[in-house]
Amino acid sequence: MPERFYRDLISGIRNGVIVIRHDGTLVAINDAAYASLDMLPGAADVGRPIAAVLADVPEMVRVLEGAFGTDPLPNRAEVKLARTGRSIGFTMSLVRDGLGIVSGAALFFRDLTRVEQLEERERLRDRLAALGEMAAAIAHEVKNPLAGIEVMAGLLKRRLTDNPEAQTMLADIIGEAKMANAIVMEVLDFVRPVRLQVEDVEVAELVQDSLHMADSLVPRGNVAVSVDLPEHLPPVQGDGHQLRQVFTNLLTNAFEALSGHGRLIVQATALASLPLPATPDHPHGPGVEITVLDDGPGIPDSVRDRIFNPFFTTKPRGSGLGLAIVRKVVDAHEGRIEVHPGPDGIGTCFRLLLPLAPSLDAAPVRLPDDGAPGGPRPR
Repeated sequence: MPERFYRDLISGIRNGVIVIRHDGTLVAINDAAYASLDMLPGAADVGRPIAAVLADVPEMVRVLEGAFGTDPLPNRAEVKLARTGRSIGFTMSLVRDGLGIVSGAALFFRDLTRVEQLEERERLRDRLAALGEMAAAIAHEVKNPLAGIEVMAGLLKRRLTDNPEAQTMLADIIGEAKMANAIVMEVLDFVRPVRLQVEDVEVAELVQDSLHMADSLVPRGNVAVSVDLPEHLPPVQGDGHQLRQVFTNLLTNAFEALSGHGRLIVQATALASLPLPATPDHPHGPGVEITVLDDGPGIPDSVRDRIFNPFFTTKPRGSGLGLAIVRKVVDAHEGRIEVHPGPDGIGTCFRLLLPLAPSLDAAPVRLPDDGAPGGPRPR
């Protein structure tokens, strides 16, 4: 009876619990531990070496195996899991028998990924609020002179129609003023808080609209575009306007990279369980995976981790805010965007994961009703 009670106790704990003997064999593990480590429960795991049970999460194996040689044991510590990117907060205790001899170790842990995401979102919101006030003031001071420059250059251009050299220089001035104004507006878009107007968004319409918009901005030329969208793809709850901005930006970048030649593939798949961080309070939910793949020159390894950073760009002329805004919008929809090399290292693949019904911690603005490879790995 007591043994059954203790098993039920461990099973009912909402935090992850793993108990091992001194020889490294597993004594107990609960469902919360499996969920936090993105693993499927194994009925035969108890009694096996912990290194075999947690083969996919070697970081946790090192933590457990290091328990018997660490003094004092960590009370509050964190470890980052390379496979899933999750942050695990843990504490450890030694198990002693009646004579005080160490016979095992117990690990208690919790997935802190969502907590850290919310904290980072709050810090980012504070930074953007301060930056937004500064940017608004700068934009006000800069936009007026830019408008004056553009208007005066336009007037001169109309008066000096018989001077080709002046026409060329004034056209350049107008073009530069427009570019500077566009950058100012992009900065304002970036620092402005995301306000979602939520509606049901059809992914097929979203992709087609974005393709037309991207083609108007950067003509595709001889680029072969393939759109592979399954029928009956479920709609995504989100802000259609801002999601179109996301895909238009990605497709525009692809057309620019291909320079009129090559292939662009857009694919979408419905997923029963998104491979996003989950906790007992926020379990995995259904969603859509969308990939934008081109066979262009690709993104160098040295800069791939930086392309979503604000003001970072590899283009001769660019603000470096396009992909930063993309990630900001995707984050607001509680999704994720990743970038990888294409097949065989050729080209670039952007992968978006969007939940069908995000919880939207910040209360969204809802529109009136007008009549609108992941998951746990088997072992």
